[in-house]
Amino acid sequence: MSARILVCDDEASLREMLQILLRREGYRVDVVDGVHAAREQLGSADPYDLVITDLVMPDGTGMEVLDAVRARSADTQILMVTAYATTEQAVEAMRKGAYDYVQKPFKNHELLATLEKALEKRAIVAENQTLRAEISARWSEGQLIGKSPAMDRLRDLIKRVANSTTSVLITGESGTGKEMVARALHFQSPRADEPFVVLNCGAIPENLIESELFGHIKGAFTGAIAAKEGLFRAANGGTLFLDEVGELPPPLQVKLLRVLQDRKVRPVGGSAEVEVDVRVVAATNRDVESEVEAGTFREDLFYRLNVIRIEAPPLRERPEDIPVLAGYFLQKHAALQGRRLEGTRKHRGTRRHAGAREHGEPRGPRRYASFEENRQHLADPRG
Repeated sequence: MSARILVCDDEASLREMLQILLRREGYRVDVVDGVHAAREQLGSADPYDLVITDLVMPDGTGMEVLDAVRARSADTQILMVTAYATTEQAVEAMRKGAYDYVQKPFKNHELLATLEKALEKRAIVAENQTLRAEISARWSEGQLIGKSPAMDRLRDLIKRVANSTTSVLITGESGTGKEMVARALHFQSPRADEPFVVLNCGAIPENLIESELFGHIKGAFTGAIAAKEGLFRAANGGTLFLDEVGELPPPLQVKLLRVLQDRKVRPVGGSAEVEVDVRVVAATNRDVESEVEAGTFREDLFYRLNVIRIEAPPLRERPEDIPVLAGYFLQKHAALQGRRLEGTRKHRGTRRHAGAREHGEPRGPRRYASFEENRQHLADPRG
């Protein structure tokens, strides 16, 4: 469907020319003669894709039209039309959210080129919103697979704490889906549109992890040929997931504690602190309480992270989920390999995995993901 455009200008000849020009290009166009009429039109119609407005009119200014548009829709693009003497005001309008401005008199092809770019931005914004909504929906329920009471309790706890900004500690054995829990927390929270940044604390060498977390300035150490912002700043406004947080060396535990307390980071080699707004979600497969008692993990950091505790249950505590997981991964990896599952094969695979409930040995979904991927690669294509 073609874009909807509203033209606001007190010059009748300019309104008529723009209406003819834009309709000839295939756009749906409405025209109004001033600020008051623009407010009425914006309030009575669905949000426009683009508003073209004169900056100076007898009953007000384009800045007032801009405010009225923003009150109705944050995504509508705004194009200012201005005389040379009001260019400074047009630049101010761009600071307040207008896409761009064109000066009178303008050439039609220049106006159309600017208009097309504005609408491209509108389309990108809409696409991003759709993708974010799909991701949010995906992580709200679909990726936490299982119908057991343990999984129902886990989903319920995530919903209850997702809106908080408090730190969360996710514990559980290796392979139980701790990162999935962290992603579900993020994508069900008000921070869902902001970054979700992951760091495996055990995968980064000890001499580099401080720079990875907090960034560094140019020349801070040998090889620092450019400044780096660090993951805390990269996650600003969103969530930083620290996987295997128990692997952090003691000196870094002290610095992480300070960041959690002050909400500020200091890049390696720098003297100025930078404020950050980040929710920290940490995970570990270790018995952290025992490590606190042994003195290998700081007690004050533990309590700062352990404000909210979420335990990812192993499969042996929810054996009724094994057939569900088996079916999910069977279909997933068969699709990746371009194989079609017949009902009998699917039932046979799920039934075989269900037999594992009797042994009490499975730990987490990752095991079944690996198993099914291997089985699909080696499966007889004849079924």
